[in-house]
Amino acid sequence: MIKLTGDNIFKTLIAIIAASAIIIILLNTYVLVTGSTNVLSTSGVEFITGKNWDPATSSFGVLPYILGTLLTSAIALLVGVPLSLGIAIFIVEMAPKPIRTTFSYLVEMLAAVPSVIYGLWGLFVLRFWVLNYIEIPLNTYLGWIPLFSGNPTGIDILTAGLILAIMIIPTVASVSREVISAVPNSIREGAYGIGATKWEVIRHWVLNYGRSGIFGAVILGLGRAIGETMAVTMVIGNATGPRAMPTSLFQQGQTLPSLIANGFSDSTTPLQSSAYIGAGLVLLAISLLINIVAHVMVTRVLKVKGGAVE
Repeated sequence: MIKLTGDNIFKTLIAIIAASAIIIILLNTYVLVTGSTNVLSTSGVEFITGKNWDPATSSFGVLPYILGTLLTSAIALLVGVPLSLGIAIFIVEMAPKPIRTTFSYLVEMLAAVPSVIYGLWGLFVLRFWVLNYIEIPLNTYLGWIPLFSGNPTGIDILTAGLILAIMIIPTVASVSREVISAVPNSIREGAYGIGATKWEVIRHWVLNYGRSGIFGAVILGLGRAIGETMAVTMVIGNATGPRAMPTSLFQQGQTLPSLIANGFSDSTTPLQSSAYIGAGLVLLAISLLINIVAHVMVTRVLKVKGGAVE
């Protein structure tokens, strides 16, 4: 018989709280699977590989939106991760102590800005900067490349990706800052002792030592980018069907979250509702797959033991 002591009660409570995360994921998966059964049985593989999305004809394919989600998230990582790492390195390694704390708070405050505010700023400010200083020059001189072809409008995949890049900065920068701060000073002192410059210390010792944690920060940022809805919906153009296939950065498109946000409330039949729930199931599967792959990479490829990077 287990004796009811304060310690045992505390351990049981903590175990229940920890298990709640698994329970929530299982419940979400159950709801999405059961809710999408209708469209999966009707459309089959065509639901994943199809390009057409027409509720009027009960034709549903999410391939353009899967690609739109991955492309905007890739843009966010390509732009946001270097900026985030630069911010983290500056705060930990270079910023004067009087402004270090203040600068950290300012970066973290970006995470408190509602996504709809980012969307409004992107719609009324950023889109014109992107259009005039990025899209038109690229289209003029490199328009022969399919990636930069089309008719730039500023409401497109590129603008959505740049908005996401800004939105992931506080997450990636904050976690990276903590990882870099946790690197033992003995690592830095040893590197300086053999004549390394500050750049060499940061590049070859600090970042190399903390690369598993930095990679985890990038994955957290990727999760934020994949699941972002409102800001992307306001600046991506919300094209549907084959027109949403991302063949150029300057064309309008959609992501899985924006597709669900735009159409779920307008569903009029069980099949339509099932299609949007199925899109949610695909989004969950993509997120889980990315996190599983990231976990494997961190534990097997980027693992740090005893101060040495394997």
